[in-house]
Amino acid sequence: MNEQQAWYKQFWPWFLIILPMCAVIASFATLKIAMDNSDSLVAEEYYKKGKAINMDLSKIQYARQIGMQFLVSVNDGAITLEQHGGPAYDAALNTSFYHPTLADRDFAGLLTQDATKLYRIIPSQPISGFWEVRIESFDGKWRLQKRLELAEGKEHWLN
Repeated sequence: MNEQQAWYKQFWPWFLIILPMCAVIASFATLKIAMDNSDSLVAEEYYKKGKAINMDLSKIQYARQIGMQFLVSVNDGAITLEQHGGPAYDAALNTSFYHPTLADRDFAGLLTQDATKLYRIIPSQPISGFWEVRIESFDGKWRLQKRLELAEGKEHWLN
């Protein structure tokens, strides 16, 4: 007489239970990773920000009309802005540097000219790679912005 073992003492039922269980555990782990590392590029109020961008286009067009132009360079870890076009501008500049993927690396500052008529900003971290650079007049009448590849020793025109 062959006596059959109980199902929980056999190999195959446990094998068939463990495979789907691994998939369930992996899906929960993936969900946790996705929730912890959410995408910071998506704005919650995208419609309002989009309308504000359209309003700011007039500032960019005005800067082009008056011929504002700056030379942006990175030397010794400092970012230097030098005016080369448009009416002489000696007031402070609102500057913003936006990293395309890492929001925690973004930085901004209100810059004034030094004795050599240059604007300088020293970022807290070494800067390299692509950045969205935005320069705006202190009174907010004009704005220049462009995506630049910033690196030590490189110069770019912002116009």
